[in-house]
Amino acid sequence: MADRDAPAVLAAPPPGDLALLAIAIAAVSTSAPLIAATVAPALAIAFWRNGMASAVLVPWALLRNRAELRGLVARERRLATAAGVFLAAHFATWVPSVRLSSVASATALVATQPIWAALIARRAGHHIPRRAWIGIAVAVTGAALVTGVDVTVSTRALVGDVLATLGGLFAAAYVTIGGEVRRNVSTTTYTTVCYFTAAMTLLVICAIGRVQLAGYPAGDWVKIAALTVGAQFLGHSLANRVLRTTSATIVSLSILFEVPGASLIAFVWLGQRPPAAAIPGLLLLLAGVGTVITSSVRGAAPAVPAE
Repeated sequence: MADRDAPAVLAAPPPGDLALLAIAIAAVSTSAPLIAATVAPALAIAFWRNGMASAVLVPWALLRNRAELRGLVARERRLATAAGVFLAAHFATWVPSVRLSSVASATALVATQPIWAALIARRAGHHIPRRAWIGIAVAVTGAALVTGVDVTVSTRALVGDVLATLGGLFAAAYVTIGGEVRRNVSTTTYTTVCYFTAAMTLLVICAIGRVQLAGYPAGDWVKIAALTVGAQFLGHSLANRVLRTTSATIVSLSILFEVPGASLIAFVWLGQRPPAAAIPGLLLLLAGVGTVITSSVRGAAPAVPAE
């Protein structure tokens, strides 16, 4: 099957899809800089972006998809809920990582999601080609270089790198489980259950940690709203839209441009300049992830990054 489908995997997207992908990349590229620029607690940002998204999706789904919501079988409900818990874990690790490390490092390390997805697929019994293993080795080398540089910066940056990497792992689990649900469930119904579960999970975490959920400056609420509308809705909605006519491989490769996009925004807006010593590691990491994405993992399509 992989050989038969291979010619279409890297086919050029239609012009309309290219425009939509450009908008999607621009939208998700604002995610990390907005988080870094917001004063509100990181876990609160994670909760509110999912809570605000749920506030829009739940009424819409109840109005338009009520029958499908009621008709979800037990397995679909369990998987959608599990995906929501992993999405919450993703945000609970990645959002704080942006505060602890640089935007460039955190965004690049969370982009290792396709590598984790490939390893999860291998665990499930799927074959991973040699090309993918080479990509994993290159990406791991790049990640090691990046974290090695951050060790010289501070322990805080190293903790951020670890959290970002965990964020990539949890994102891979979220996307992998979501792929199972999406075989029979519409995007609206699935994302409604998933985002609502993520929001409730993060609310519990915030309650246990006594995280302040209100009382922020007005500018923070504007940034959280922009984060929700941009990265949460616009970016991923458009990425999912072009998946109808553009391969998941192309979409996944395109989303990797979030890393230089977010780094550029952080440099211009926040004055964050990645250490020169980290740049070779960042380039190696992205090259490795790109190699994994373009390798056909039998039985598992390339995962679209969660940011």
